[in-house]
Amino acid sequence: MFSDFAFKIFQESIDTYHIKDDVYQEFTNPYPKDKVEHLLYRKNWIDTVQWHYEDIIRDPDIEPVAALELKRKIDASNQDRTDLVEYIDSYFLKKYQSVQVKDNATINTESPAWAIDRLSILALKIYHMQEEVNRTDASPEHIEKCSDKLAVLLEQKKDLSTAIDQLLADIEAGDKYMKVYKQMKMYNDDELNPVLRGQKG
Repeated sequence: MFSDFAFKIFQESIDTYHIKDDVYQEFTNPYPKDKVEHLLYRKNWIDTVQWHYEDIIRDPDIEPVAALELKRKIDASNQDRTDLVEYIDSYFLKKYQSVQVKDNATINTESPAWAIDRLSILALKIYHMQEEVNRTDASPEHIEKCSDKLAVLLEQKKDLSTAIDQLLADIEAGDKYMKVYKQMKMYNDDELNPVLRGQKG
């Protein structure tokens, strides 16, 4: 199943990141560029770094200049994340390009890659909630609360994985069809963001 295949790559990315646990560490992709594994690993690495950017920027003692610099890194990371989702969808479009779509085929509310995006974020939530469960310096109440949350996350993983695999099976069978839209991030575009547009004058 594709969901299991992707989740294992997400776990590999998360585990590798946490060896150094540093947002500024060098990124190395262990998978060939022409493989979907390359896209999945890169996608999750972006998510993992951004997860930790979000932790850092919430430090109440962060210097304003550092916070602004980090906010711009988060904006750039969001754009990279969107780009990777589109690359993953391109992989599926090519994979299923010869499928005969049935006359009564329906469209899904999200493309396969956007569902896989949610699975990548869920892998991060599971990793960090498991960390909380494993803490030896936390109260029994905290451990119990986090254990309950972890159980919910694992149930969510099961349901989301089932939905992703069903969607891909439906697309492959011609029961659903893919239609993707290039994301239009208006806040990064100096023609669409009124603040950036004003700076051009």
